[in-house]
Amino acid sequence: MLQSLTTNWTAWLSQASFGQIALISGSMLVLSNVFMTWAWYGHLKHLADKPWWWAALISWSIALFEYLLQVPANRIGFTQLSLGQLKIMQEVITLAVFLPFSMLVMNESFKLDYLWAGLCLLAAVYFIFRA
Repeated sequence: MLQSLTTNWTAWLSQASFGQIALISGSMLVLSNVFMTWAWYGHLKHLADKPWWWAALISWSIALFEYLLQVPANRIGFTQLSLGQLKIMQEVITLAVFLPFSMLVMNESFKLDYLWAGLCLLAAVYFIFRA
């Protein structure tokens, strides 16, 4: 059954459009980034009173789920996106996930620098995705 599922998925991927691949890969990278952001920064608020090694173990446990999404997302994306396109997409997603996290979870205030960084990333998207 697993082999049949894998064969069907592989066949579908070979037929999928650039947009479909980018959407699937991007969606998985968004979910991956949610886990990554919690693994990297969540311990600063929620485990601040624990030893660093405990925070590291918890973060590594969360990061496992990040990798379980990120690795297949990049493999799927790499069927039609270049390595540079995957990287820039990842950076845009990272900022898009980090900003709400920093404001809603960590109670950081919005800084105009986030806007400027986002505009720089949009420029990077333009240059890396233009034909």
